[in-house]
Amino acid sequence: MQPANLLLITLVFAAVAYGLGYFRSRTLAMPLGGIRHLKSLPFYYGARAALWCGIPALIVLALWAAFQGQVIQTIVVGSLPENLLPNNEGEASLLLSKISNVATGALSRDFADPAIVQASELLIRLREQSQMYMTALVMAVAVLTGFIAWVRIRPALNARVQVEAILKWIFFSCAALAILTTLGIIFSVAFETVRFFHKVSFFDFIFGTHWSPQTALRADQVAAEGAFGMIPLFTGTLLISLIAMLVAVPVGLMSAIYLSEYANSKVRGIVKPLLEMLAGVPTVVYGFFAALTVAPFISDLGAAIGISASSQSALAAGAVMGIMIIPFVSSLSDDVINAVPQSLRDGSLALGATQSETMKKVIFPAALPGIMGGVLLAASRAIGETMIVVMAAGLAANLTANPLETVTTVTVQIVTLLTGDQEFDSAKTLAAFALGAMLFLSTLLLNIFALHIVRKYREQYD
Repeated sequence: MQPANLLLITLVFAAVAYGLGYFRSRTLAMPLGGIRHLKSLPFYYGARAALWCGIPALIVLALWAAFQGQVIQTIVVGSLPENLLPNNEGEASLLLSKISNVATGALSRDFADPAIVQASELLIRLREQSQMYMTALVMAVAVLTGFIAWVRIRPALNARVQVEAILKWIFFSCAALAILTTLGIIFSVAFETVRFFHKVSFFDFIFGTHWSPQTALRADQVAAEGAFGMIPLFTGTLLISLIAMLVAVPVGLMSAIYLSEYANSKVRGIVKPLLEMLAGVPTVVYGFFAALTVAPFISDLGAAIGISASSQSALAAGAVMGIMIIPFVSSLSDDVINAVPQSLRDGSLALGATQSETMKKVIFPAALPGIMGGVLLAASRAIGETMIVVMAAGLAANLTANPLETVTTVTVQIVTLLTGDQEFDSAKTLAAFALGAMLFLSTLLLNIFALHIVRKYREQYD
């Protein structure tokens, strides 16, 4: 049985355990004169039985699913003759891929080595046995622990305390998992970045003005030394993001102010969903729109007025990207403005302020932290966008501040560097991690600056 199906069955067992625990607690309470003699409500007894049944079974399922692949691969590789044993991880990966393809039928057995065919048969057999043993063990653990929890139900048992303690540890584990995932991402990127700086000078990367990461992949190849200056990439990223924010922030913020303070309920009910629909349009569609409509229009308009404009430009990509992120600013700002207490509006209007003055002097300062959060989310979305830039701005790393010229961004270059079969020992591939680290630091500084602005200008009300 597949792990996904087994997960559903485990949840069904937990639901059954909940029902049995619930009704057993009510049954035990009846001879004593009613539910009031129970130490906890019947819900907690059922929840305790469900947790006892589900958590151990899910732990067994997760551990089995995590380690079964590695164990099976070790057994399969160990069954091969000595002349086929891999010498390194790369050869092992290719060999296991070949065995798996023969096992699934993607590769005909007639064209494979007999030892590979035997290994594929062993692989199929081990997978079937593993699924069978996993199903039996998980079900046995679920039934056993559920039965133990059911038997141990007593009216004097404080099930509420136990359930809340278990849930507390579950919540703590989820929070710790999120933190550990973040740390894992940081350390993995940092490790590869240090490896990159062993091959390329830190100062050449930080202050270099030329980006051309073409290097030789093997010692017998002839290629350029490569230039890894990040300034052209970050200049293009900032230029396109700035154009996008100049489009999105005014339009989104003014839309939010109109919808929250001036529009009636009928207009709001129509306009707000239409604005939020922009967030659901795939980025590739925006890329098509930018490449086929906006970029040619800008190029033709520039030619008509005597200005040289490239067929792929930062202005085209930034303008369409700004349209795409309008809902991030508008929707969040609208929700934040509506969350400002109505008493503040009434008090300002009662003192003789106009609706416009109330918005500027009272509502906007109170809603500033939330509005800044929406702007930051939009900025992060703009910095991380790739598809629109590829289709409308191009791939050339050009150091320029002219929005009518072709530029590229950090994220586009990261995708380009990691596309295809790459060796993770080359400076070209490791450059992607260095760019990611610099992008992470840039967004971190952006968040720190935004928090400083919020603390300086926000208004707090009791």
